[in-house]
Amino acid sequence: MFASRKTELLITKLLCALSILLSACLLSACQDSDTDKLQEIRDSGVLRVLTRNGATTYYESQGAPAGFEYHLALAFADHLNVDLEMIPVVSIDEVFSGLAENKAEIAAAGLSITSSRQETLLFGPSYLSVKPFFIYNRDKNAPMSSAEDLIGKQIRVISNTAHVEQLLELKKSFPTLSWAESRDLESIDLLEQLAEGEIDVTIINSTEYYANRAFYPSFRVAFSAEKPRKLAWAMTNTPANASLIKEMTLFFKTFTANGKLARLIDRSFTINERQTFINTQTFLQMKEERLPDVKGLIEQVAIEYDLDWRFLAAISYQESHWDASARSPTGVRGMMMLTRSTALELNVDDRLDPLQSLRGGARYYKKLYSRLPASIEPPDRSWFALAAYNIGLGHVEDARIITQRRGGNPNLWNDVRESLPLLRQKKWYKPTKYGYARGDEAARYVRNIRDYYSLLTWDELNRYRVPPPRIISDYLPAELNRGFDAL
Repeated sequence: MFASRKTELLITKLLCALSILLSACLLSACQDSDTDKLQEIRDSGVLRVLTRNGATTYYESQGAPAGFEYHLALAFADHLNVDLEMIPVVSIDEVFSGLAENKAEIAAAGLSITSSRQETLLFGPSYLSVKPFFIYNRDKNAPMSSAEDLIGKQIRVISNTAHVEQLLELKKSFPTLSWAESRDLESIDLLEQLAEGEIDVTIINSTEYYANRAFYPSFRVAFSAEKPRKLAWAMTNTPANASLIKEMTLFFKTFTANGKLARLIDRSFTINERQTFINTQTFLQMKEERLPDVKGLIEQVAIEYDLDWRFLAAISYQESHWDASARSPTGVRGMMMLTRSTALELNVDDRLDPLQSLRGGARYYKKLYSRLPASIEPPDRSWFALAAYNIGLGHVEDARIITQRRGGNPNLWNDVRESLPLLRQKKWYKPTKYGYARGDEAARYVRNIRDYYSLLTWDELNRYRVPPPRIISDYLPAELNRGFDAL
């Protein structure tokens, strides 16, 4: 009886010890799951951010990352004194699933704050208000100005977005209103469908409309939602994010107060018309007013790098209008508009020094020219190098792959030029290595430089009464660059 009692006490003590140990383990597990996210980020030295690959969020330009959400996230990473890792995906669904799978701490993807999303996510401070615009193509449809005009129209929007909620709200007043939803499309895909007449109406945020309107001059806003929607970064709904949101609130307060947020918004959603369209009158005026001051430097650098000075002059005009102090909305600077990273790579200490900038730009162009596949022959090789100067070699290679898939010749500029705009469409850029790019801008960029070069050449030949070409872009002399053949 005594021995049995002793055994019973021993077992009780062991069970108590096990219970305490189990409780400690569970407490530790809970603490690990609720580990302070801000401290985790600082300890790792990296801020991971999920984003969408697109014009208003994140993409590559001239081989460097760009986009409104990228620059905003970079500023926050600098505020935390950590590195930034952008994780681009191609759909809203992937953004939300990535957060759930702990692939990143933050989602910065132009997300609207909605009541349904707040049930499962935490949102930081709103940094931008946007209005959903109902847009149509005036070349394909009669004018629209109210929700009533939408009845009977083919409307398509992206599923799982605030735009669906907007339509559901309208349907309460207009029960016959109908629309289609797509999971595998992005805003740019809807704009392309609208341009082709495949749909009559779509909804995009005001920021996306302003960022793309130069490419779709026939688009018009039928009407907008009464209340603007607020955009914010999203995080998982866990107590571990409390300190992160607190620090994020401090960051946005400072970033707003010093005017940096306003400047970023302005430069991100304003199209640079100068790089989109050629203005012959302006060019001829600048040729008389500015070119004489920099012509000697251009000729000097052209000799150093074995280039036709008129060709280098055409590039530098396209980049900066021969303005050594020029600065683009995205921060590239100088006569040849070099990015900071490109300038460092080319050993350019001062991007505002016209001689350094011209040398750096010429060196960069020649480098891109040499890195192109040997199968691309002159003069096409020059146009490919110019396109790479504008959007990066990786995007040009993506366009070549798309060209081949479409049955074109990836070594011919005329074929690849037709494929470059497809880099804006999700169905084409999704399988590519480098993703979204403003390929249509690159195509215009090359066309403009060819036109400027032709005008400079014709100006010299005109002294000998050589008649001007009927189509400037189709005329190029054999001496475009040493070793080039005439078109």
